[in-house]
Amino acid sequence: MRKDECFYLGKIAKKFSFKGEVLAFLDTDEPETYENLESVFVELNKTLVPFFIEKSHIHKSKFLRIKFEDFTCEEDADAIMNCELYLPLSFLPKLEGNKFYYHEIEGFKVEDTRLGDIGIIQRINDSNAQPLFEIEKNGIEILVPLIDDFIVKIDRENKTIHLNTPEGLVDLYLG
Repeated sequence: MRKDECFYLGKIAKKFSFKGEVLAFLDTDEPETYENLESVFVELNKTLVPFFIEKSHIHKSKFLRIKFEDFTCEEDADAIMNCELYLPLSFLPKLEGNKFYYHEIEGFKVEDTRLGDIGIIQRINDSNAQPLFEIEKNGIEILVPLIDDFIVKIDRENKTIHLNTPEGLVDLYLG
């Protein structure tokens, strides 16, 4: 399994017991969705390795308490401390309407209600407080804040996202 075929679920945050149990911080708004997993991919040395889960349950709302198969002591847990957890993209619930996963709209054409075609989404930059659409148009990078009010419609069938950006925002790049 390759990382680009998966999504980031969370990270092993701390040991829970002397029997090898761990607490994983889940980076999701709905942690209960992932309470009964059979397995996860753990990133070890830049490789995704499948780990099978004996049992798990939600612990203090955002943590998943996990007992992995064949983990019997603290040393087992130490070996994966701070490692990232991943699941295949197929595990993501389907979103509809104007809700989307960042990876889902990469490559979508962007149509602005005022300016028409303003380029193709390269990726969503979420490294800042405000996520940004990174749009490429004829070698020019256009950054548009990912704000719900700017999104008019997502047309999954035609791989197009329709935006209504404020006057001057995109013009700044294309001027």
